Amino acid sequence: MHDDTRSPFHAYLKELHGRFRGLDAGAVADYIPELAKAAPESFGIAFATIDGHVYSTGDSTTAFSIQSVSKPFAYGGALERLGASEVLRKVGVEPTGEAFNSIVLDQQNNRPFNPMVNAGAIAVSALAEGDTHEDRIEGMRALFSGFAGRSLDIDEAVFRSEAETGHRNRAIAYLMLNTGMIDRPPEEVLDLYFRQCALRVTAEDLALMGATLANNGVNPRSGQRMLAPEHVRDVLTLMMSCGMYDYAGEWSYDVGLPAKSGVSGAVLAVLPGQLSIAIWSPPLDAIGNSVRGVATCRQISQDFGLHLFMNAASVEEVVRRIAHADRQSSLRIRNPRERDLLASHGGRIALVELQGALYFASAERMIRQLQPLAAEVDYLILDTRRLNSLDPAAEAFVDRFLAGTRDEGVEIAVAEIASRPADAAAALDRLADRNGLRRFDTADAALETYEEMLLEKIREPFDFSRFSLSTIELFKGLDDAQLKHVEAVIQPMQFEAGDRILRRGAEGHMFFVIARGTVSVLVPTGSETAMRIGCIGPGQFFGEMAVLEGGARSADIVADERTICYGLTADHLETLGHQDPRILSTILTNMAREFAGRIRRGNDIISALQ
Repeated sequence: MHDDTRSPFHAYLKELHGRFRGLDAGAVADYIPELAKAAPESFGIAFATIDGHVYSTGDSTTAFSIQSVSKPFAYGGALERLGASEVLRKVGVEPTGEAFNSIVLDQQNNRPFNPMVNAGAIAVSALAEGDTHEDRIEGMRALFSGFAGRSLDIDEAVFRSEAETGHRNRAIAYLMLNTGMIDRPPEEVLDLYFRQCALRVTAEDLALMGATLANNGVNPRSGQRMLAPEHVRDVLTLMMSCGMYDYAGEWSYDVGLPAKSGVSGAVLAVLPGQLSIAIWSPPLDAIGNSVRGVATCRQISQDFGLHLFMNAASVEEVVRRIAHADRQSSLRIRNPRERDLLASHGGRIALVELQGALYFASAERMIRQLQPLAAEVDYLILDTRRLNSLDPAAEAFVDRFLAGTRDEGVEIAVAEIASRPADAAAALDRLADRNGLRRFDTADAALETYEEMLLEKIREPFDFSRFSLSTIELFKGLDDAQLKHVEAVIQPMQFEAGDRILRRGAEGHMFFVIARGTVSVLVPTGSETAMRIGCIGPGQFFGEMAVLEGGARSADIVADERTICYGLTADHLETLGHQDPRILSTILTNMAREFAGRIRRGNDIISALQ
């Protein structure tokens, strides 16, 4: 598990906490004496993602009573047990425009207006199932524990305080009994309702409960399905229209997230398919909502465009694949010594293929995957060829991640920017400019460059002033006398950068061994630009297939830089074979060994892609 304190999301929450900590408006609820004991300065924030990861800051692990934030979950539990049609007979779905503890009821339909006000929540408590009252209490506690992913308990002091002072709720309950809206003894129903409101939770608990709703009813940590998708829809709909009491309309307009508040100072907001936000801060405004909670949620929504009607995406897996250079090397053909070094040290180079769309929640998941990776490598390559979009929220967090990673000394490159849609390309260019990232046309070019940088650090220096055949792998195993025979027939050649050494389709009479420099293997693509499918460096050979088979060249070979080669023809090989058959057999054996190595590396790349 990586250190969340280094995450840009954690850093953002800390900044947010610092910004609103000094907001001292509002007052702690005192109509329930036990709630009046809460410290006004208490303030905790937690995010939870749909895969169960929680970011938090401040007093996010301090327990408090859940109060009215319990109402959506109790309502969801009733839907799950009884079905929507049965619950609708007892509780409506219309906003009231009244205070949360209003005694106004829907007399036309003989039911409370909705389950987010006290009357509706009491009616939901009257629907609890169980043979005894104790069974119903335990069933309620088990339901909420399932949403939270841990066993929750009841704050007995808060329960007693509510039970002793909840006279308005008693009036509501008896009125509903009188009209037949409930059919259980009011004191028994209220006992269950007060205990439900007195459940002890933390901001982190609430965030995970909200993430269960965001995750279509499945607790993202336990995997337990708490609600069917259609019941999640119903719960979130009522949270959107009724969850913030008579502030619900302005909340929907400004913040645009399904939410529920409670008089203990909690606010829970849910972005379906992505995440949930939980805030606890006891001072309330005149409506009964947490002052810091409302301000914080509004700021988060504005900062990252989380309004539900601006962002209907679900989190997808943005990281398509992660590979390391010890398993997937570049297309450059290397000598055995370099291959051994990359096999041992190539894990210090990581290639990350990105795909789809980056927005708030998908960027969080991507960064969470990349942070531990970045701590283990020296070079990081982001292949963006399948990345289609990058919104401002994602750009802000990716920017923080890249800056922090660069500060840790990691070299970062981004590939394939030019091939992206215009908006995504512009965002990637801004990220590259701000963070000093290297740009490459292809991921392979970036991989080859970082391989060279890594090899430069760890391999023994090569004396380029000497071109001894004995240092070349193709002639390994030949003694001094045999090497002199080779030197007598081999043809030294020099090419400048950009020179075409071999042309596709031409007859092959000579193959080449590189002593210094590199060449690229190019094939046509149907456009004006040829595709680079390989790179060959010192000690390697090319052009041998046409010579051995007597056919035409299958690709163009172009010098990347000043390159010195040795040329050998089929006639040269025949001459060497007559002079000493062991020369020819050794060269062919070394050639076959290299062919086998290339096939093996190709298989490794294919395996890594699966």
